[in-house]
Amino acid sequence: MTMDWVDLRSDTVTRPTSAMRAAMLAAEVGDDVYGEDPTVNALQARLADELGFEAALFVPSGTQSNLLALLAHCERGDEYLVGMDAHTYKFEGGGAAVLGSIQPQPIVQAEDGTLPLARVAAAIKPVDPHFARTRLLALENTWHGRALPLDYLRAAGDFARAHGLGYHLDGARLFNAAVACGVPARAIAQHFDSVSVCFSKGLGAPVGSVLVGTQALIDKARRWRKVCGGGWRQAGMLAAACLHALDHHVARLAEDHARAARLAAALAGIDGITLLGQHTNMVFIDVPAEHLRALDAHLRAAGIRISIGYLPTLRLVTHLDVDDAGIARTADAFAGFFARA
Repeated sequence: MTMDWVDLRSDTVTRPTSAMRAAMLAAEVGDDVYGEDPTVNALQARLADELGFEAALFVPSGTQSNLLALLAHCERGDEYLVGMDAHTYKFEGGGAAVLGSIQPQPIVQAEDGTLPLARVAAAIKPVDPHFARTRLLALENTWHGRALPLDYLRAAGDFARAHGLGYHLDGARLFNAAVACGVPARAIAQHFDSVSVCFSKGLGAPVGSVLVGTQALIDKARRWRKVCGGGWRQAGMLAAACLHALDHHVARLAEDHARAARLAAALAGIDGITLLGQHTNMVFIDVPAEHLRALDAHLRAAGIRISIGYLPTLRLVTHLDVDDAGIARTADAFAGFFARA
């Protein structure tokens, strides 16, 4: 019998719903490299309009979307300012440096995910042949589930403009941040020169991200997409999944946040677990390192997947494939393990 897994490793593991699959099947398609896929064009136009930008580009992944933004904002020998634990710096293969000769300047983030502007100012290089040219400030929202404060986004945008910097947002979970803050996504995106939005996380599409920006920036990004091998043909079936997600999966992100809060409350009451925090759809806990391997085996036997490595800090992520029963099963499994540990 096939195991009915509760998969809390990431919100990237979501599977298309039946309704999303139907929308994909019915999608009108064309050749996107020629700009002739009507469903891709509809997605790009819709997201650009909803977020307040001139243009948009549909790409295969969030990593590529961020890379294209960096390549469009910067030239060889430039640098971008970025969080020490930001996805674009730490988890995207060093693509900007490898493919664009763009130097990252990492900055230690505050506990809320912001980059303190005094630290950012100190990292800006003077105009001098010895230094890379500082061109861009890049933020991430949400960061470890944390929605960045709206007043900070505005202040950082003012700072970037005052220093002649571009301003990019890795908005992989932009809509989680918007739901958590109780504002439209545009209220967050409006402060930036470019925003990358991922559809294959909490929004539940199987593939795809969209980069929004000025027409000039998107034109540059489109060329770089081709250079990076990201040109695709009848991509409308994938774009249809993203359009379905915009229609049906945004408001329901609040359900993921609520389930994460319930899971956090349940785990907080278990001896042997230290609750570090719950932010949007993510729960962070510490468990004794000596229990990690046994805990992993115990949870898998109960049909629960979480990401367990060698560190005692664990992240559990809720999403549209995790229901109330899955939360209850997970809490019971943790309680059962630590009752015997």
